[in-house]
Amino acid sequence: MSEHIGRPSNINIINSAFLIGMPIIAIVSLVYYSINYGIGWFEPIIFVMFYLASGLSITAGYHRLFSHRTHKAAWPLKLFYALFGAAAFQNSVIKWCSDHRRHHLETDTENDPYSVTRGFFWAHIGWVMIDEGQEIVDNVEDLQADKILAWQDRHIFLIGFLIGILLPALVGLAWIGGAHGFLGGLVYGGFVRVVIVHHATFLINSAAHTWGNQPYSTENTSKDSAILSFLTFGEGYHNFHHTFQADYRNGHKWYHWDPSKWLIKSASWIGLTRELHKIPTKVIESRKMKKTFHEKVDGSEIDTQFQEKFKECLNQLRNGFNDLRKRRKEYKTAKLSKKSETKNNWKAIKQGHKIRIKQCKKRISKARMEFKLLVESMRLNVDKKPVPA
Repeated sequence: MSEHIGRPSNINIINSAFLIGMPIIAIVSLVYYSINYGIGWFEPIIFVMFYLASGLSITAGYHRLFSHRTHKAAWPLKLFYALFGAAAFQNSVIKWCSDHRRHHLETDTENDPYSVTRGFFWAHIGWVMIDEGQEIVDNVEDLQADKILAWQDRHIFLIGFLIGILLPALVGLAWIGGAHGFLGGLVYGGFVRVVIVHHATFLINSAAHTWGNQPYSTENTSKDSAILSFLTFGEGYHNFHHTFQADYRNGHKWYHWDPSKWLIKSASWIGLTRELHKIPTKVIESRKMKKTFHEKVDGSEIDTQFQEKFKECLNQLRNGFNDLRKRRKEYKTAKLSKKSETKNNWKAIKQGHKIRIKQCKKRISKARMEFKLLVESMRLNVDKKPVPA
């Protein structure tokens, strides 16, 4: 896994030329097109179409489906990801996932392909431009056995050109017609879109390991940032992702901006995805409590009473969520016999279930409040302790 370590660094001419040349081509062609044709409703539409198709193929496809196996997908969706992922020009699924799985196994170490500890530029784009020995493809036997992914790996550059450059030009030609439509699709759906998708998704390796907070773990440099999520198809909740890699969501709360999870979830409604894995809420909150607790006492001697109270809070939280799950299941089962009950009887049964569910939620809220008070008490206790002479 570490064969490349210690070898002389060399510039990858092809990758560097593409990453430097494509923005130049995009800017020049954009200026030329704007002078000759201007901009109307067609250009932003074709840009957004191919931007979403290729960007989400990386985040929902390459990342969450293929790298982490957070869910399963039907072959039409896998084929879509393979085609439009190639259009993003970030290599094949097999090679991309090999690098990414190594990143998670070796985060922030010398074996991490795009470790931010080597600098923001390296994590963002430098690691693609520099060769440090022979390319290593490992830990992806499951992907290599997939016929669609193996086919994509063999023809990655041809597929990328056909889907990422030629297809938007042809769509523009069919839509608007003539040189106007062809060049509009080529410039906006091809060149400009490739550059924007590149740097939007590259931010996950660089900015998501640089800026933000760490509510779940400080074991590595991954950060959570709501702002970054708007730029990365929902990948900005990166501390959550590194802590709970098996979850198909990065933004686990309903209001978190995460287009990738929305795509995966909505695809399940029509049978394109299934077995969506979610980390239980009690596990997420317990982890967050543990991180906060140990962060507050880091470097300080902790009283036994605080340790016991912390354990009580955790137990209350877990028990509350366990009971809530049971009560909701009971209510769901009761609904099946709704038709066999009289209107008044069902009203009473329904009210009883809702009261029990509400009581569980109150227990959870109480555990959260007691934990906040505990942390505040600990902080005051530490502040009062005399500093050793």
